[in-house]
Amino acid sequence: MDITLDKKDDQLSAILTVNLTEADYAPTVESKLKEYSKKAQIKGFRPGKVPVTLVRKMYGKGILVEEINGLLSKSVDDYIKENNLKILGEPLPVPTDVDFDTQKDYSFQFELGLLPDFELPADQAVSVDRHKVELDENTLKETYEQLERQFGESIEPETAEATDYISGKLQKAGEEGDGRVVLLPLNKVKNGVDKFVGVKVGDSVTFDLKDAFDGDATAISNFSGMSKEEADTVEGEYTLSIEKIQRSTPAEFNQDLFDKVFGKDIVSSKEDFDEKVRTTVQENYDREADNLVNRQIIDKMLESTTIEVPKEFFKKWLVRANQGKLTPEQVEEHYEDYEKELKWSMIRNKVVEANDLKVSNEEIVDRTMQKILGQFNMEMTPELEESVRGFADNFLRQENGKNYVNEYEAILAEKVLENLRGKVVVNDNAITAEDFRNQNAG
Repeated sequence: MDITLDKKDDQLSAILTVNLTEADYAPTVESKLKEYSKKAQIKGFRPGKVPVTLVRKMYGKGILVEEINGLLSKSVDDYIKENNLKILGEPLPVPTDVDFDTQKDYSFQFELGLLPDFELPADQAVSVDRHKVELDENTLKETYEQLERQFGESIEPETAEATDYISGKLQKAGEEGDGRVVLLPLNKVKNGVDKFVGVKVGDSVTFDLKDAFDGDATAISNFSGMSKEEADTVEGEYTLSIEKIQRSTPAEFNQDLFDKVFGKDIVSSKEDFDEKVRTTVQENYDREADNLVNRQIIDKMLESTTIEVPKEFFKKWLVRANQGKLTPEQVEEHYEDYEKELKWSMIRNKVVEANDLKVSNEEIVDRTMQKILGQFNMEMTPELEESVRGFADNFLRQENGKNYVNEYEAILAEKVLENLRGKVVVNDNAITAEDFRNQNAG
């Protein structure tokens, strides 16, 4: 057997050629033919007495192809490992005409995509901004209004009043189509709310969308589902076809509400409730701000790290690896996203190797247990631990361990970002919750 690697000029792709002679495969093929002759059950012959020549005639080609394929797979894998080649995906076989009936020697070629070495940015060379979100009274007021509405009693009146919620389909006046499903809180309408007061299900209201929200692009975007850019330039009249009217009787702030929001007896006074609401809302904003920092870290690391990838091979491999789910045209259209994802995975792997990051089984189980408790809004107690651990173990075994792998990858990704966070400059910027929402809307 002879294996050669021919790198192309860019050093990012190569052709791996495997030359096989009869001596490489014949002994194993002969051995398997003899085994078949002992086990084969063919009419006219006693078990174990089938001539090898007959078995060769009937099964020889299949055994030969199977042996050569196995030999190829092992030799290619071994060559890649022994030569410490960092490859993208898997080797792609180069189509070739092979005559297994007459040939004794064979030559097979494989395309390889080679991943280059690269350096991560120096420590403190990358900087990101982190929002220090400060709760404002308007945000807290909206939170309490939402709680009153969410846990209050809801009815569907025949006609709308100025504090009701109207759901339906919105589209530009005169345009064809179904429109998009929207929910309109009438208390958010700045101008012309009278148009909606008194309407019934089945009615349609035509109104100036920009004027209704007094030109507030964020409010228009929140209501209509448009992007912030679209909402900023919206003009003309729109029609809302009314499908449902909802009215809520606000919930009272009593022990029943406290239990519904935070769990039984977690808080027992309005003062404790106010404090826990504030803490919970603050934690949510802090988490969102941290997520934005993580996205910035990924973007900045991609911008600051030079990685050349074998583009043409990568495109070809994406089509082959996705087996009919992706066309060459689709790969071309979204190639930039695929390349970013590949580069980030390379950066992530380098951080993992350089810092010896690991995820233990206990970490995976603990995280899953916390998720289960969170779904039921419960806190861990000694009595619950055994049953929750059982639920977690069962979940992690499902789908042939896919859930376990997903949790492992999620924890490892967090550790990578945590590690990088200690190596970048983080600039804190104070911002109100309302401005934070507006800035990240759309």
